[in-house]
Amino acid sequence: MDYSFNLYNSLASDGICLTLKRLLPPNSVPVILCIGSDLSVGDSLGPVTGTKLKEKLKNLNCFIYGTLAKPITAHEIKYMNEFLRATHPDSTIIAIDAAVGTAGDIGLLKVSDRWLAPGSGANKKLSKVGDVSIIGIVAEKSVFNYSLFSATRLNIVYKMADIICDGICSYVFESLQNNQTFDIPNLR
Repeated sequence: MDYSFNLYNSLASDGICLTLKRLLPPNSVPVILCIGSDLSVGDSLGPVTGTKLKEKLKNLNCFIYGTLAKPITAHEIKYMNEFLRATHPDSTIIAIDAAVGTAGDIGLLKVSDRWLAPGSGANKKLSKVGDVSIIGIVAEKSVFNYSLFSATRLNIVYKMADIICDGICSYVFESLQNNQTFDIPNLR
């Protein structure tokens, strides 16, 4: 099932938090995989989100892969799947990536209860990743694959990253508060 939130909806981050509560096991802290590249604005949603999450969740034992400093591109997904299953065998994985769609879908954030296939907007056949996925539609799908991806406005990507980060952080903070075995520092 997919849940969609508009970039300009002031309750979008709350919606993401509530959706994660519905889709993830109770009181669990997921592993977060942020996919994308810092070489293209349209493909940078994952690394920007990962960087923001690392800053906000730095004092917690929360695993976040894919930042601006160390991006995880679609080509590394095959290796990341093996690594994540070996390193975090019992953890739920949230995969975050940018996507293309119709002109009317630009600005939508979609949370889904299934994996995502990185690079599918560019007609690439790569490994699927994640148990839950969050995508942000940043550009219109084109026959020229990345032509519109490179013309994406950084403002849209940055706002989407803020919303995704706030939603995930709210979910993690609430999960840790409900789990009495964690000692939660004052992060807000």
